[in-house]
Amino acid sequence: MFQSFDVTSTPQFGKARVEALRAAFDALGIDGFLVPRADEFQGEYVPKSAERLAWLTGFTGSAGVALILRQQAVVFVDGRYVTQLKEQVDGDVFQAGDLIGEPPHLWLKHNGKKGFRLGIDPWLHTGAEVRKLQKTLDAIDGSLVVLDHNPLDRQWTDRPAEPLGRVRIQPLDHAGTRAADKLAAMADAIGKAGAKAVLLTDPSSIAWTFNIRGSDVPHTPHPLARAIIFADGKAELFLDKRKTGIEEEAYLTQIASLEAPGNFDQRVSALAAADATIMIDPDQAPFAIVEGIRHSGGTVLEAIDPARLPRARKNKAEIEGSTRAHLQDGVAMVEFLSWLDGTQPGTVTEIAAVEKLEACRTAVGERMQNPLKDISFDTIAGAGDHAAIMHYRVTTDSDVAISDGSMFLIDSGGQYVNGTTDITRTVAIGVVPDEQRRFFTLVLKGVIAISVARFPRGSRGVDLDPLARIALWKAGADFAHGTGHGVGSYLSVHEGPQRISRAAMQEILPGMMLSNEPGYYRPGAFGIRIENLVHVLDAEPIEGGDLPMLAFATLTFCPIDRRLVLVNLLTDEELDWLNAYHAETLEKLTPLISDEKVLAWLAAATAPLER
Repeated sequence: MFQSFDVTSTPQFGKARVEALRAAFDALGIDGFLVPRADEFQGEYVPKSAERLAWLTGFTGSAGVALILRQQAVVFVDGRYVTQLKEQVDGDVFQAGDLIGEPPHLWLKHNGKKGFRLGIDPWLHTGAEVRKLQKTLDAIDGSLVVLDHNPLDRQWTDRPAEPLGRVRIQPLDHAGTRAADKLAAMADAIGKAGAKAVLLTDPSSIAWTFNIRGSDVPHTPHPLARAIIFADGKAELFLDKRKTGIEEEAYLTQIASLEAPGNFDQRVSALAAADATIMIDPDQAPFAIVEGIRHSGGTVLEAIDPARLPRARKNKAEIEGSTRAHLQDGVAMVEFLSWLDGTQPGTVTEIAAVEKLEACRTAVGERMQNPLKDISFDTIAGAGDHAAIMHYRVTTDSDVAISDGSMFLIDSGGQYVNGTTDITRTVAIGVVPDEQRRFFTLVLKGVIAISVARFPRGSRGVDLDPLARIALWKAGADFAHGTGHGVGSYLSVHEGPQRISRAAMQEILPGMMLSNEPGYYRPGAFGIRIENLVHVLDAEPIEGGDLPMLAFATLTFCPIDRRLVLVNLLTDEELDWLNAYHAETLEKLTPLISDEKVLAWLAAATAPLER
């Protein structure tokens, strides 16, 4: 299994660990300390050695930050994790904060005392984050104290060792572009920007640029590494050689100088001391690196990571690979859903369902000679009211049977060498109340609205987001997460800068892959999410139109539970889309399935709906 169901949250230690941290405040000269979820590489998924937020508070979600003051402790999370936070932290020690509406810098603006001294570990915060904090502290005559060590690390005596995951070469038929060509294009951009070099600090950018994949963190196949790329085309890759074999080292030394990770600071300082202008992404790079450049006399040129947009805009090989990966994943999902449908309600638990789905993905991967490399995130398998916890993680303590008369939400994905998948289906277990079916249909209307959207070039995610919500808004409802996130090519299942949300200002460009996943959640009752992945392409010309338009093409093919659809709530266009989607699902998946029972289930699950 790629997923554990062990209880990893330890709220019982929160009080003692916070008190020990506070005991160090006077010696450090601070009144508070920030503990983000991020690690030294600013990734969403972090190695066990960097799970400081979870160790301190008990909260294990993928987004959050704790602000520890002398008399207060606040854990900031977004809407996905409000319920989880209540369950995982000691409410007598920590209070909840709003990571979106009032993040730490705004909270301090409203609540910080005059002269407040805030301590940070400069490796765990980006330059952009520090800028916001500094502005707030200046307004209250406070100060930012950049610490030379993380005080939590001195308390965390059994901290795990840093990872040494094996690095593999990503074959050209999956990458689509040679690493040497990517480096040449990057060098050209560096020169045009007037810089000597760029620092790549995002491990996904490292993986994409050098056409390698790693295994240092859960579910995201990138190596924890950094690189310096020069305007003359040379490159230095700071990667522990214990992560490579003979083949990988021979490949990498043809395109870069391999350096020990411990030499990175010294190399950057030497470059800066030569009065070099160095490009760095303030939203990606740790503040420690930015300060190191300035301290050594270099000039920082703030610019978007030059790999981010090219990585987001998938080439032909990446799109074709992802298309095949999604068909394979669709077969696994159909085998799982047909199995689930054939079980007696109440006899399958959430954990059993997760185990079965992973077994289906593994078996299908073996049959199709495209092995499942990993899951793309811990599977969310919520029965009944657990489905209302947006990022619910089932454990041996929380596991329940999937009972009759309820809905079951399963959000999962796979990592394959040719693509990353992410799919959510909410299904009926027995006969479900019409009220729940009504909200399922409203969510489905949002999925369809994004699927059929035609939008002018220059449109951003924020412009498209309301399309997925309007049916729910008309019913007086909404959902507290984005409509869609970017997805990598055998990389992170959550990839930027593309997304569809209220805050998504990045232009949507051809080649980008995104999720399409509206939802609805009623705490303590039920939850619904339907998710397909899509990619962006040029739309067919619209008769009478005068603007070039873009469109989405659906990558995910798997039945949407027609038993939960109230047809009278769908327009003719929406019903036509659903029936066409199901017909295409049947057509594409049938040749890949040999089990007659599964085929019969698929035919029934994709049969046309009529009024």
